[in-house]
Formats: sequence, C-alpha cells, structure tokens
Amino acid sequence: MPDEIVLNSDGATFVTHLECSETGEHHAADRLHGLSRAGKPLLVRYDLDAVRRAVSRDDLAGRGPDMWRYRELLPMTRPAGIVSLGEAMTPLVALPRLRKRLGGGEITVKDEGRLPTGSFKARGMAMAVTMAKAFGVKRLAVPTAGNAGAAAAAYGSRAGMETYVFTPEDTAEVTVREIAYHGARVYRVNGLVNHCARIVREGTQAMGWHDLSTFGAPYRIEGKKTMGLELAEQLGWDVPDVIVYPTGGGTGFIGIWKAFAELEAIGWIGAKRPRMVAVQATGCGPIVKAFDEGRDHIAEPWPNVDTNLHGVRVPGPIGDRLILKVISESGGLATAVDDGAAAEARAEVADQEGLHLCPEGAATFAAYKKELAAGRIGRDESVVLFNTASGLKYPMPPMDRTLDRTKPIDYAAL
Repeated sequence: MPDEIVLNSDGATFVTHLECSETGEHHAADRLHGLSRAGKPLLVRYDLDAVRRAVSRDDLAGRGPDMWRYRELLPMTRPAGIVSLGEAMTPLVALPRLRKRLGGGEITVKDEGRLPTGSFKARGMAMAVTMAKAFGVKRLAVPTAGNAGAAAAAYGSRAGMETYVFTPEDTAEVTVREIAYHGARVYRVNGLVNHCARIVREGTQAMGWHDLSTFGAPYRIEGKKTMGLELAEQLGWDVPDVIVYPTGGGTGFIGIWKAFAELEAIGWIGAKRPRMVAVQATGCGPIVKAFDEGRDHIAEPWPNVDTNLHGVRVPGPIGDRLILKVISESGGLATAVDDGAAAEARAEVADQEGLHLCPEGAATFAAYKKELAAGRIGRDESVVLFNTASGLKYPMPPMDRTLDRTKPIDYAAL
C-alpha cells in the first residue's frame, strides 16, 4: 500500500473497504478500483465508530471553509497529496420574491456554480484525481456531457497527468474549449455520453488510462458527498424538508443521501431526512419512467433522447438502482420537465432574484413549481434546489439594443 494513501491527521485510515452496491461484496481499499466484480457501483465504507471518537462538530471551527474540512469522512491523502484548486463551501441563496409569488415554503438554492471550473463536478474530480495520484496513475480518461470533462482536465493538469476527454458533438462550445484550454486531449463524438463511455471503456487496456466515468471511479461519489455534509452544517446540523436535484448519472444524488447516513451514524444529525426529488427531462427520463412504473431499476435505456439539458441526458445510468432506492427510502419522487420550462425558469430566477442558474439548475426550479402546483411538494415544506453549474457557461439569448451617441436620445423611450 503506497505510504500516501488515505491518511488522516493521526496517520491512520478510517476507510475499511469498498462495497458492491448490488451484492455487498467487499473490495480491498489498498488498490484502485472501477466497478465491482459484479459490474456495479462501489461505495466507500468507513469505521464510523472510530470517526465518532476521533472528531466532533466543534473541531470543524478551526478548519478551512472547504470540502477537505470533512477529512475523517473522506478517503483523503496527506495534505501534500491533495489535488486542489480551492474547493470552497458554496453558498445557500434564498429566493424570497419567488417564494412569495408561489405561496410555498422557504426556497433556497445551493449554488455549486461557485466552485473551480464553475460546476459541482469539481468536488468529485478533486477527490477522484487525488486518489488516482495517490495510486500512481499517470493518465486519465473521462466520458462527459461537458462539465465533468472540464473538471477532469483542470484537476488532471493540476496533478501533472495526461487527460483524455470524450464528449457528445453538441456539447457547448465554451465547455469544449475550456477542456482543451486546460491541456486535455478532447474529442467530440457523434453520439451521447453513453457512447463516449464505451470508447473510454474499450480503450482502457490499449491506452492504460484510469477511467473516471461516473461510477467507474468510486471516489467521485465521496467528493460529491461533501454537498450533503456541507448543507447539513450550513443548516445548523439539520436538513431541509425536500431536496430537488437534477439527476443524470446520479452520483451527487446518491452521495448526498450517503452523507446524511454517515452524519447520523457519528451523531452529528438526527434521523430526519429530506424527501429526495430527482429531476430529469421529458426528452430523457429513464428514472422518472421507472419511478412511475413502480420499478426499482430501469428496464431499458431511454430510446429516443431529445433534450438539450446535457447534464441529465443519460439514457441508462448505471446507478439506477441506487437512485431509485434513495427516492424510495426518502419518500421522494422523480419528475420531468421539458426544455422550454427549464429555459423559462432560468430567465425567471435571473430576472426576479438576480441568480443565474445553469439549465439543469433551472430545471429544478421548474420541477419545484410543477410539483408544488400538483401537491406532491407541500406549501409548508422547506426546499433546497441544487444549481449544479454557473449559468455563465451556457448560451444566453441575444441582446441587440443599441444607441447612437451622435443623435438625440429619447430617454422616455428607453
């Protein structure tokens, strides 16, 4: 076992093993894994009794306001081994005007667009690349809808690794250029993210790269888990009534739920849990379809993908059982909105509250309005919406108003 691996401040690891989410089989923590031997996602497990004895909530007061403050609940390396670009705690932004207009409970946005590379993908990639570096990886590859590739490129560059990124051909130009600008070898692929994933998977042996796919790198979920740890701390070690989350691969959705379970196990929060709402697009909603049919898995991938909400455009997420399990355990639901509703919601929040959501983040507000009206979210329930990236990374409507300074200006007509 390399001497940098998974050490806390006392030089001892709290990670016990990795566990197959399907079979429960244990996998050793002293080596780098992808999927389990059963081809399913692996979950990192900790000695939570030892964590409870080693650290208290009060100990956080002396730590930096970043995701690494929760180090006992992370498979982290020595501080010198961390691959970081400054993953600061992201703010909670209330939407009081829209709350008043809609007549519901408190609406708060957890704005992940403030992170490095402008999206929540920074959390997962910071952790995954840190662990890859600790295990001696030199070359990375990732299939991506866009933002995961940007984060992989940035953290790969930070770690001194070669990074290969494969993204659908209609990925936003600004994101493709961002990936390339960080030094990654980026390729547009005439297909969806699942087709990109196949390219990465089939090239692993020939290229010798480490696959950073959504669940191909188990430590991505541990980085994303910090959204839940952070949210609970920001709410005074409490949780909201409802969390509304844009769900494609589902790493963050699952990670947040895992965080709450671990926090309860170490005595930092109680048994209360939020109802988890997975938001997808009407043009690609495999989780919604499975939920509506009462299934615990996706029967088959979504056949005809038709949405520009790239972050949720995953026709057959490999973590489907885990996502649906979280929904079931939380008493939550899955819901879909169309692209037009998401675009309207994005404009509405920007105009009314001054907060610029990404399209997927805006979809959570559209979903909230829809389910509030339908009664599946109560008017007395507090809600946290996750905005997963900065709206500045996405196209905006054109602005073509001009003024000729050499002519009289009709100020009343402005």
